Amino acid sequence: MTARRDPPRPSWFGEGAEYLVRPYAVTGGRTSPSGSDFSLITLVATTAPAHSIDRRAEQPELAAILDLCRERPLAIVEIAARLDLPASVVKVLCGDLLGRSMITVKAPGQGTGAPSVELLERVIDGIRRL
Repeated sequence: MTARRDPPRPSWFGEGAEYLVRPYAVTGGRTSPSGSDFSLITLVATTAPAHSIDRRAEQPELAAILDLCRERPLAIVEIAARLDLPASVVKVLCGDLLGRSMITVKAPGQGTGAPSVELLERVIDGIRRL
């Protein structure tokens, strides 16, 4: 008889325990971001300079988001994956950072429709000349 092995658990689980810090504790019980609605592909970029962040006073998850988005903008879903947090938690935390002007967000582009007829005609003319 072989011993049954449990599947690996995410890093926020302790061995034989539940969450070390429950998601509702990280967000203060909130389930939606304040002031803005984020999709999973909303891009987040840090605006606060690294030296202006007091790591002792900041919530660790907020500081981690700021660090991740410092070099290049990341999507909400990428941040969630890298921090091993639910995307809903990351949305709430990003709402907090946006409210404090520590990040900027770029919503996914809305469909602008078809290209203009003039542009299509110029492309076709260029292809014919080849």
